[in-house]
Amino acid sequence: MPTALITGAGRGLGLEFARQYAADRWRVIGTVRDAKGKAALAKLGANVKSRRLDVTDRKQVARLAAGLKGIPIDVLILNAGVYGPKGARFGKLDYRAWEEVIRVNVLGPAAVADALIENVAASERRTIVMISSRLGSIAENRGDGDLPYNTSKSALNALAKGLAVALRSRGIVVVAMSPGWVRTDMGGRSAPLAPEESIGRLRKLIGGFTREHSGRFISHDGSGIPW
Repeated sequence: MPTALITGAGRGLGLEFARQYAADRWRVIGTVRDAKGKAALAKLGANVKSRRLDVTDRKQVARLAAGLKGIPIDVLILNAGVYGPKGARFGKLDYRAWEEVIRVNVLGPAAVADALIENVAASERRTIVMISSRLGSIAENRGDGDLPYNTSKSALNALAKGLAVALRSRGIVVVAMSPGWVRTDMGGRSAPLAPEESIGRLRKLIGGFTREHSGRFISHDGSGIPW
């Protein structure tokens, strides 16, 4: 039975990832920050286990890794993230809030990936997926979105590319993926994609990843996105 570990699994895209993998009889480990997230995962069945984790807390990350020592993780999905302050433009920037977005969206995934590399390397599928956003594309930057979020996703993309190069010799595939604009708390009700549709597409793509895909930035529709 393959294993997926999903950060930020208590709601939104993370919860949908957990639901779909569990339905396909995967063993799922979902990290959550609170009791509400733990309760949401508990409804998905016996194959789904929750672990308390704030990705910005290095001690919690270390405890997670210690508790999972020796357990192979086939697919590590680094999904936990925040949008940060909306309307963030020059002249009205909250730098403390921006720093928090960077801590959650960039340093958090880096810390979790670093802590669980051996688990991924010990698995059959050896795949790391970083949930990014098209708003992180520098080539396509049209001034949409908000600076804290956009810059954090650009940095996350650079992290994904760097890890892909660093881990290539170990056969670990690292891909940055954009789920599209999805109807979640972050995406809002007017988003065109339902979570089930977006995650279904991402999972189909993830299931077909090979070493040739490592280091790429891929949309939910399978197309490549320029860095």
